[in-house]
Amino acid sequence: MQDYLIRAVGKKGQFRVIAAVTTGLVEEARRRHSTWPVASAALGRTLTAGLLLGANLKGDDLLTVRVRGDGPLGAIIVSANGHGDVRGYVQNPQIHVPGIRPGKLGVGNAVGKGTLSVSKDLGLREPFTGSVELVSGEIGEDIAYYLLASEQTPSAVSLGVLVETDNSVRAAGGLIVQLLPGAEENMLAELEDCLNRLPPISSLVNEGKIPEEIVKLALGNLDIDIIDNTPVRFYCSCTRERIERMLAGLGEQELRDIYETTGQVEVICHFCGEKYNIQEQELGKLLQDIKKE
Repeated sequence: MQDYLIRAVGKKGQFRVIAAVTTGLVEEARRRHSTWPVASAALGRTLTAGLLLGANLKGDDLLTVRVRGDGPLGAIIVSANGHGDVRGYVQNPQIHVPGIRPGKLGVGNAVGKGTLSVSKDLGLREPFTGSVELVSGEIGEDIAYYLLASEQTPSAVSLGVLVETDNSVRAAGGLIVQLLPGAEENMLAELEDCLNRLPPISSLVNEGKIPEEIVKLALGNLDIDIIDNTPVRFYCSCTRERIERMLAGLGEQELRDIYETTGQVEVICHFCGEKYNIQEQELGKLLQDIKKE
């Protein structure tokens, strides 16, 4: 099944819903970062949340989600745009914590207590950043609390990742339902009641359900209009040229020290795990370019 995201609104304009299947991109992240199951689930939920939150961004606007807990996973950093691109990493990808029960990974215990922050770079002088305390570390509840406390948007959030016994990602996806201004007072309770009866998102994706079907199951008899659908993918904007510019930014002396001591350098992108080997000849050219400037 192709990974994609849909946006929809209630026909009475009282709420909007964003749903996505993200199995392929979460598996890509697992492969790139060699994550163990609990890290795959935590990172996968955060990657999916980043896409759902970024779905309403315009142009080249960017959104960054940072989960900083005191648990063994460390920080989780995810960056997404409005075109369906997302990338991210977890600080400690290979840790194990006991599950809550069979089939339920201990993501909350692995994340621990701390903060969740969301930054939106909208092309202004400074990005907008909101931050809240983590409610549970399960990511979905924390995103819902952030939306209410920081953006004053009552929301219901469901995120899920199903990990196979061989550590691969079998199913992943997510759903956000948000009240719009002017919604009736009982609408959020009605939406939450619908979502409370919804099976886990990962189970639905595992059954082959597509985003449209997940939304239909989630909202029952509530009428919606689907606005659009967008393919989503794990995509990192790092390039060899950017890495070389970063090395040049170290300055002539530090770059010369690397050139004279090791003759080469390996740079690994945190976001995607891509390795860039810069050889002696390339380092020498960077030094010459710095001198010319």
